[in-house]
Amino acid sequence: MIHLVLGGARSGKSRFAETVANHSKSVIYVATATAGDEEMRQRIEMHQQSRPQDWRLIEEPFNLSSVVKRYSNSETTLLIECMTLWVSNWLCTNDVEGWQQEKKAFIQALKNAQCDLVIVSNEVGSGVVPLGELSREFVDQSGWLNQSLSSLSDKVTLVVAGCGLDLKSGQLRDDGHGGVI
Repeated sequence: MIHLVLGGARSGKSRFAETVANHSKSVIYVATATAGDEEMRQRIEMHQQSRPQDWRLIEEPFNLSSVVKRYSNSETTLLIECMTLWVSNWLCTNDVEGWQQEKKAFIQALKNAQCDLVIVSNEVGSGVVPLGELSREFVDQSGWLNQSLSSLSDKVTLVVAGCGLDLKSGQLRDDGHGGVI
């Protein structure tokens, strides 16, 4: 089962996703964040302290497909956070071809995965369109990634002010053309 958890900054999406994953016997937390400055280091530390001590941690800022492939047949739940940081990591490399290849490999790995996955991403489509080219590219890539992930997901939850709103419960499926079946 794939559960996509979306939300804005400080919406409570991380806590919500951790609660969902915590129902599993074994959780591997896959972190895409890198501590590029002191403020980000503090954010990472805050997240680490809020998680259960028995969760394993894998820090992988780029190659999520390999992590999903490695653990796809396990009894473990993978909690992957955060897709928008992953997009940012790739955009900052200026390796468009590498990003497209890894995104495709990641989506394929998710399709083949037998383990449960909880994936966290920022919902960036509700804000203003940014002025800068890199910022617009980030919003575009994040939005397209979220659409791809939601079409694969069995469940999609939008978290606002700590409350989860069920967008997709697994009963309706995206038909790939903007409708549901």
